[in-house]
Amino acid sequence: MKKSMIIACCLVLLVGCKENRQAGEVVKTIKADTVRIYGLAGSIQFPGKVTAPSDINLAFRVSGPIGNVYARVGAHVKKGELLAQIDPRDYELQLAATEAEYNKIKAEVDRVTELYEKGSVTPNDYDKARYGYQQISAKLHAHRNALNDTKLVAPVDGYIQKRLFEPGETVGAGIPVISMIAAGSGEVEINIPSTEYVRRNQFADYSCRAEVFPGVTFPLELIGITPQANANQLYTMRLRLKNSSDELPGPGMSVMVTIQFRNEETTTFSIPLSAVFELENTATVWVYDSTSETVATRKITISEILKDGRAVVSSGLQQGELVVTAGIHTLKEGQKVKLLPVVTVTNVGGLL
Repeated sequence: MKKSMIIACCLVLLVGCKENRQAGEVVKTIKADTVRIYGLAGSIQFPGKVTAPSDINLAFRVSGPIGNVYARVGAHVKKGELLAQIDPRDYELQLAATEAEYNKIKAEVDRVTELYEKGSVTPNDYDKARYGYQQISAKLHAHRNALNDTKLVAPVDGYIQKRLFEPGETVGAGIPVISMIAAGSGEVEINIPSTEYVRRNQFADYSCRAEVFPGVTFPLELIGITPQANANQLYTMRLRLKNSSDELPGPGMSVMVTIQFRNEETTTFSIPLSAVFELENTATVWVYDSTSETVATRKITISEILKDGRAVVSSGLQQGELVVTAGIHTLKEGQKVKLLPVVTVTNVGGLL
């Protein structure tokens, strides 16, 4: 009997403790904000740098001592303009010797041909004379080219960037002597993450700004995007500055590139930046479910940070959803919470 009474008392105490613990549980109160539409034509920005249309290293096709360098660093040159020249003396002598040999063989071939037509020379002797003439003709052509190659001319219009050798120095064939920048519109290079690379078909328009041209926006046109990511998992995007009457940013200048999305394909939203935290190296928010009164994590893609303290979200959220904006680091997945009244844009201060 006593044993039964002791067990009953223990059960009463356990139930009482459990009820006290349940009564002591407090449902956390959260503050949330509504996901708003930011714009039907979203945009993203990336830093970039202007590069020359092409850097060209010019070299002689023959070797020898440099006689003259006519190009001046920074000077504008036109296509075909003489920039430098190797001392042509040895090549002129070589060509003169080959021309003399050519004239001799040609005269012999003319005589053999005349005799062959009369039947006084065998076909074998005629073929030997003809092949010898073809050989000396090719040799003469090569030596004429070698003499012409002692002159280094500009392949395109552009600007001289560097002189790598000076008169009197000997250079080998193929060794760069002059570095130049081709004239024309510069190019801009930026690196975009994979989240934007997969949306590249939604890119509609491109422009950039440079600090040295305050208030001026320069239009860009897409050249291409590398299909393979680099070591930082970024894709290199190349754009060309469109010709305009304004002065364009020069090679080496830093710019900020804006990519505009197509209206019909992309809708962006804005949320307070205080709602965003990092989870597994990804931007994440807590989304409030009004039906279950619980919160759950949601990964998002941020395309821009606004000056008013809000973030532009390009994927992961829908208009009208509620995201937690305070106490985000103390919540747990599926936790039951109590929502404070949401302050709308038209009821600032809760006066209505």
